[in-house]
Amino acid sequence: MRILVDYRPALRQRSGAGVFIHGLVHAYARGPGRDDEVVLFSSSLRDQIDPDDEPGFEIANRRVPVRVLNRLWHRLEWPPVERLIGGSFDVVHSPHPLMLPTRSAARVITIHDLDFLDHPERTEAEIRRDYPALVREHALAADHIVVSSAFTAGEVHLRLDVPRHLITVCRPGAPPWPPRTAAPDGGPILFVGTLEPRKNVSGLLDAYELLLASSPRPVPELLLAGRATRAAQPWLERLSQPPLKGHARHLGYVTDAERLALFQRACLLVLPSFNEGFGLPVLEAMTLGVPVIASDRGAIPEVLGDAGVMVDPEAVDALADAMGRMLVDPGAAAAAAARGIRRSRLFDWDEAATALRVAYTEAVAAHRARQTAIAASR
Repeated sequence: MRILVDYRPALRQRSGAGVFIHGLVHAYARGPGRDDEVVLFSSSLRDQIDPDDEPGFEIANRRVPVRVLNRLWHRLEWPPVERLIGGSFDVVHSPHPLMLPTRSAARVITIHDLDFLDHPERTEAEIRRDYPALVREHALAADHIVVSSAFTAGEVHLRLDVPRHLITVCRPGAPPWPPRTAAPDGGPILFVGTLEPRKNVSGLLDAYELLLASSPRPVPELLLAGRATRAAQPWLERLSQPPLKGHARHLGYVTDAERLALFQRACLLVLPSFNEGFGLPVLEAMTLGVPVIASDRGAIPEVLGDAGVMVDPEAVDALADAMGRMLVDPGAAAAAAARGIRRSRLFDWDEAATALRVAYTEAVAAHRARQTAIAASR
């Protein structure tokens, strides 16, 4: 097969979607898709794929502004990728819920979550403009849908009326990090993720303030690692003022190496998101043996299982109490760390790549069936 993958989310300051598509295509190319031709596509005036960073892939860099191309694709379904890149494809794979226009290829989309349907105010402008209005139409027209969790598969089936057999779960794999030999003394409390409303950063800061006020012992520093959106400004201002000043910091976006270093010295990870399609920081923390306190919503229970503590993200008192108990009970922290290490071994990129091969194969079959039905109706 000749497969085109929109690689733009993986180019610069990768968040969850970028990490997912990067890990997935690399596992695919070294495994079940090693005999396929995989083309990585980028369209940007600034961010281009360096072929030296992506050996084994065909690279298609085009200098079209991202926002311009997205508006053309989302609203006019033009230009087809074949016109931009040349040649033909068996599959075109979008890393988000809206299809890439194509003349003749099977179309695969990726849906991580549907939070934008219920809470468009939590999203950035382009997503708010296009995703809620178009996702159902695109999901029903796509030849196959890739999701990162069983939770999201259920949401897509129930809320968008997509048949189950057209949805494939490709769960992200654990990073290749060896578990820590021991928990560090005096490590920080860590939050990893984009600073956006869906991540419930405000609730985390409220809970941490409560912990500072109620704990009879010194409380570890809180570190927020992730890109700040425009919505993050009030939270950043809180960090510069008492009672958080001197106790909590925003580090900004961190590289893979910096993120690993942060996890290695963290005393625990806290991820109180209102909704997650997977929750990669939870898996990363479990892999190293970092205790986890996380939300009981979205796909997090599916990822965390019994390896950590889950709380209602809207219950600030419960979140503060969970952090406080984990900090004063080394036995409970060690047990959670051990369970997390064991559970992290259930998540494997090679298995995700095998599932992706099934998705691509079924997408091609579905596309051919559609074309045959159209021809027969004429």
